[in-house]
Amino acid sequence: MKRAGRKTVLVFGTFDLLHAGHRSFLKQAKRFGKNLIVAVGRDQVVAKLKRQKLIQSERQRLKAIASLPYVHRAILASKNPWHRFSFIKKLKPDIIALGYDQMHYTTNLASQLRRRGIVCRVVRLKPYRPRRFKSSLLRKNLASEKK
Repeated sequence: MKRAGRKTVLVFGTFDLLHAGHRSFLKQAKRFGKNLIVAVGRDQVVAKLKRQKLIQSERQRLKAIASLPYVHRAILASKNPWHRFSFIKKLKPDIIALGYDQMHYTTNLASQLRRRGIVCRVVRLKPYRPRRFKSSLLRKNLASEKK
């Protein structure tokens, strides 16, 4: 997958109710390289981490991400978060891009990667209108519309 001068960027996310904030995040990440790999969080992992019900299944979210023209490859993330480093190692990214509000498993990520022999840069991206485009806000709005 790698060729000289072609950087691979890896991002992780839930991407429930794909919205403009997600698109901005992915486009920002894409600017760092030629190939953008998006790892979509598994239903069971997201449910444990975020303690909220997802609107869309992992397959629906994966399909939405895969349809974006700037995404080179969309895959489901590991079912076990403890395997994240072997998952990353297999993909061989040059850069891992994190969302501005992405906190799970990101503390000291760069040093944790180095300790495991994974050489890649970690960057944190900027928010895009977070008071308007945030999945939790969209879920809340959907719930109030149903009442």
